Amino acid sequence: MGSPSDETDRAVNEHQHEVTISKAFYMQTTEVTQAQWKAVMGTEPWKGQSSVKEGANYAATYVSWDDAGAYCEKLSEAEDKTYRLPTEAEWEYACRAGTTTRWSFGNDEKALGDYAWYYKNADNAGEKYAHQVGLKKPNAFGMYDMHGNVWEWCHDYYGEDYYQQSPEKDPTGPTSGSSRVLRGGSWSSSTRHSRSANRDRNDAVSRYYFFGFRLVRELD
Repeated sequence: MGSPSDETDRAVNEHQHEVTISKAFYMQTTEVTQAQWKAVMGTEPWKGQSSVKEGANYAATYVSWDDAGAYCEKLSEAEDKTYRLPTEAEWEYACRAGTTTRWSFGNDEKALGDYAWYYKNADNAGEKYAHQVGLKKPNAFGMYDMHGNVWEWCHDYYGEDYYQQSPEKDPTGPTSGSSRVLRGGSWSSSTRHSRSANRDRNDAVSRYYFFGFRLVRELD
């Protein structure tokens, strides 16, 4: 996890360290869509909000960490499976897909538009909204939109220096905190924020036009 000291746009909270994830898990190949959200929750939190394009396959937005947790609980109950948000370690593992480069496809910024909706091909192009999922190229694990489109909530509390003391096995973040981890960047983000190692955070109750999530399902 984290980034090497010579990575372009590296931040101080990206101390590089080895992590072992001991349990296999399923992760959703796309971000949760508006149709998926509506089918489970029966609501449309993005309705009437700014910077939204509506449609079944558009990423669900205006979803807080608390909202995402409620979705996981309701879906788990309905299907008798355990759904949850990914830990930050699980998220980065799935994002990197075995790579150690700035992005899952390498270090060439020119290729970012092939894999991500970000400020150059969305915000600056007048498409100021979360896009339909799965339209860009997937990474080597078959995961779509890990870079860009919407910031994705992770399970963990955010700790600025957590990487300095993180356990090597199955880290789940600090035991407490004032904010939760967000990963991946969004349609309005710069290239630096879409990097595999980039870390951000916000309050668990915050809802914005570029906040969304994807699910982990624990194996039986």
